[in-house]
Amino acid sequence: MTVNDIQRILNAQVLCQGAGLDAQVHTACGSDMMSDVLAFVKDQSVLLTGLVNSQVIRTAEMMDMVCVVFVRGKRPDQEILDLAGQRGIAVLSTPLRMFTACGRLYDAGLRGGCEADE
Repeated sequence: MTVNDIQRILNAQVLCQGAGLDAQVHTACGSDMMSDVLAFVKDQSVLLTGLVNSQVIRTAEMMDMVCVVFVRGKRPDQEILDLAGQRGIAVLSTPLRMFTACGRLYDAGLRGGCEADE
Protein backbone atom coordinates (compact mmCIF):
# COMPACT_ATOMS: atom_id res chain seq x y z
CA MET A 1 0.00 0.00 0.00
CA THR A 2 1.19 3.56 -0.66
CA VAL A 3 0.48 6.91 0.97
CA ASN A 4 -1.68 7.64 -2.10
CA ASP A 5 -3.74 4.55 -1.32
CA ILE A 6 -4.20 5.68 2.28
CA GLN A 7 -5.28 9.12 1.10
CA ARG A 8 -7.90 7.55 -1.16
CA ILE A 9 -9.16 4.99 1.39
CA LEU A 10 -9.54 7.61 4.14
CA ASN A 11 -10.82 10.39 1.86
CA ALA A 12 -7.98 12.43 3.35
CA GLN A 13 -6.47 15.74 2.36
CA VAL A 14 -2.72 15.85 1.72
CA LEU A 15 -1.20 18.61 3.87
CA CYS A 16 2.46 17.71 3.25
CA GLN A 17 3.86 15.29 0.68
CA GLY A 18 6.97 14.45 2.69
CA ALA A 19 9.29 12.17 0.72
CA GLY A 20 6.49 11.39 -1.72
CA LEU A 21 3.02 9.95 -1.92
CA ASP A 22 4.31 6.81 -3.62
CA ALA A 23 6.14 5.76 -0.44
CA GLN A 24 5.32 2.20 0.58
CA VAL A 25 3.38 1.65 3.79
CA HIS A 26 3.45 -1.83 5.35
CA THR A 27 1.93 -1.35 8.82
CA ALA A 28 -0.10 1.15 10.84
CA CYS A 29 -0.64 2.35 14.39
CA GLY A 30 -3.49 4.39 15.86
CA SER A 31 -2.72 6.22 19.10
CA ASP A 32 -2.88 9.59 20.84
CA MET A 33 -0.24 8.51 23.37
CA MET A 34 3.21 8.95 21.87
CA SER A 35 4.74 7.07 24.80
CA ASP A 36 2.71 4.00 23.76
CA VAL A 37 3.88 4.36 20.17
CA LEU A 38 7.48 4.43 21.36
CA ALA A 39 7.04 1.56 23.82
CA PHE A 40 4.87 -0.93 21.97
CA VAL A 41 5.19 -0.31 18.26
CA LYS A 42 7.71 -1.83 15.91
CA ASP A 43 8.24 -1.58 12.17
CA GLN A 44 5.68 1.15 11.64
CA SER A 45 5.00 3.10 8.50
CA VAL A 46 1.91 5.23 9.24
CA LEU A 47 0.62 6.77 12.47
CA LEU A 48 -3.02 7.76 12.92
CA THR A 49 -3.62 10.24 15.72
CA GLY A 50 -5.81 13.05 17.01
CA LEU A 51 -2.93 14.65 18.88
CA VAL A 52 -1.76 17.77 17.08
CA ASN A 53 1.69 18.87 18.21
CA SER A 54 5.31 18.63 17.10
CA GLN A 55 5.91 15.55 19.29
CA VAL A 56 3.84 13.55 16.82
CA ILE A 57 6.28 14.33 14.02
CA ARG A 58 9.30 13.76 16.23
CA THR A 59 7.91 10.38 17.32
CA ALA A 60 7.15 9.45 13.72
CA GLU A 61 10.71 10.33 12.77
CA MET A 62 12.17 8.21 15.59
CA MET A 63 10.05 5.25 14.48
CA ASP A 64 10.97 5.67 10.78
CA MET A 65 7.37 6.36 9.80
CA VAL A 66 6.65 7.72 6.35
CA CYS A 67 3.19 9.18 7.06
CA VAL A 68 1.07 10.72 9.80
CA VAL A 69 -2.71 10.90 9.45
CA PHE A 70 -4.57 13.34 11.69
CA VAL A 71 -8.09 12.06 12.36
CA ARG A 72 -11.36 13.87 13.13
CA GLY A 73 -10.49 16.62 10.64
CA LYS A 74 -7.66 17.94 12.79
CA ARG A 75 -5.07 20.07 11.03
CA PRO A 76 -1.61 20.90 12.35
CA ASP A 77 -0.19 24.40 12.10
CA GLN A 78 2.39 25.38 9.49
CA GLU A 79 5.31 24.88 11.90
CA ILE A 80 4.39 21.21 12.30
CA LEU A 81 3.93 20.80 8.54
CA ASP A 82 7.32 22.40 7.92
CA LEU A 83 8.94 20.00 10.41
CA ALA A 84 7.28 17.03 8.69
CA GLY A 85 8.47 18.24 5.31
CA GLN A 86 12.04 18.59 6.58
CA ARG A 87 11.87 15.03 7.93
CA GLY A 88 10.33 13.57 4.76
CA ILE A 89 7.09 12.60 6.51
CA ALA A 90 3.82 12.89 4.59
CA VAL A 91 0.93 14.46 6.53
CA LEU A 92 -2.74 13.79 5.82
CA SER A 93 -5.97 14.88 7.48
CA THR A 94 -9.13 12.77 7.39
CA PRO A 95 -12.60 13.68 8.66
CA LEU A 96 -12.99 10.11 9.95
CA ARG A 97 -12.73 9.13 13.59
CA MET A 98 -9.71 7.04 14.55
CA PHE A 99 -11.67 3.80 14.98
CA THR A 100 -13.25 4.12 11.54
CA ALA A 101 -10.00 5.16 9.84
CA CYS A 102 -8.09 2.23 11.37
CA GLY A 103 -10.90 -0.14 10.40
CA ARG A 104 -10.90 0.99 6.79
CA LEU A 105 -7.14 0.55 6.52
CA TYR A 106 -7.40 -2.88 8.15
CA ASP A 107 -10.13 -3.90 5.70
CA ALA A 108 -7.85 -2.77 2.85
CA GLY A 109 -5.12 -5.12 4.09
CA LEU A 110 -2.93 -2.90 6.28
CA ARG A 111 -2.00 -4.51 9.59
CA GLY A 112 -0.55 -3.30 12.89
CA GLY A 113 3.14 -3.47 13.65
CA CYS A 114 2.77 -4.43 17.29
CA GLU A 115 4.03 -7.88 18.27
CA ALA A 116 0.62 -8.65 19.81
CA ASP A 117 -1.02 -8.03 16.40
CA GLU A 118 0.94 -10.80 14.66
